[in-house]
Amino acid sequence: MDELKLIALDAEDMKVLSCHLQDAVLRVGDMAYLKEDMRFAAIANRFDWEGAARSDDVEFQRRRCGVRFERVKAARTHGIDLSQKDAALALLAVAFEPLEEPEGYLTLHFAGGGAIRLHVECIEAELRDLGAAWSTRRKPTHASDDPPGTA
Repeated sequence: MDELKLIALDAEDMKVLSCHLQDAVLRVGDMAYLKEDMRFAAIANRFDWEGAARSDDVEFQRRRCGVRFERVKAARTHGIDLSQKDAALALLAVAFEPLEEPEGYLTLHFAGGGAIRLHVECIEAELRDLGAAWSTRRKPTHASDDPPGTA
């Protein structure tokens, strides 16, 4: 797996970044809103969906990555206990809801209904891999992946 270094500056870029972050696992303690710097940052273990799509192997890969969102005016959480620093969260998607362009909301949606909503002046985000990949036999699944009649 090649190291990713992505920058998102508009809604279309955010869709690409969101795809690469789908099913990333992170700890509550590995996220921070730095109000003075207008930045939200997190460290996560992302699943390599691109590699999984190219391979019939039963071995998949994850890689540690950093993600940051700049120009964040405010951050709010829903359904996440920030005092539980070791709690694991599974990121499902990052969505953008425009207000008066380029301003809007970036929402990080987590499994189980938790969410973090970032009020941003504009989209300015970066995803960067931080180290070597490791193998895993566990491929994330979703209810929509089940064959009809098995869910």
